Amino acid sequence: MARSKGSQQLSQAEIERFVASAEALHLSIIKQFISPHCDHCRQTRVLHDVLLQAVRDVTGEEVTFIQWNGTGPAKPPHLDSKP
Repeated sequence: MARSKGSQQLSQAEIERFVASAEALHLSIIKQFISPHCDHCRQTRVLHDVLLQAVRDVTGEEVTFIQWNGTGPAKPPHLDSKP
């Protein structure tokens, strides 16, 4: 039986499911209430950074479910601009 060659990229529906799953994982990572100086916290930060980079690589865009500035979540761009 011959194998069929896999697709070169995800479909739009698959990307949407991937982003939804990534958002759920993001929420489970950030809800941890552990000391920021412990090994577990450092490792969850590493995982979180890799997760966000993977979403950027797959979608080709910035992560929509989280945008950070130096002090925390940033305002959506439409709220920063003046009409």
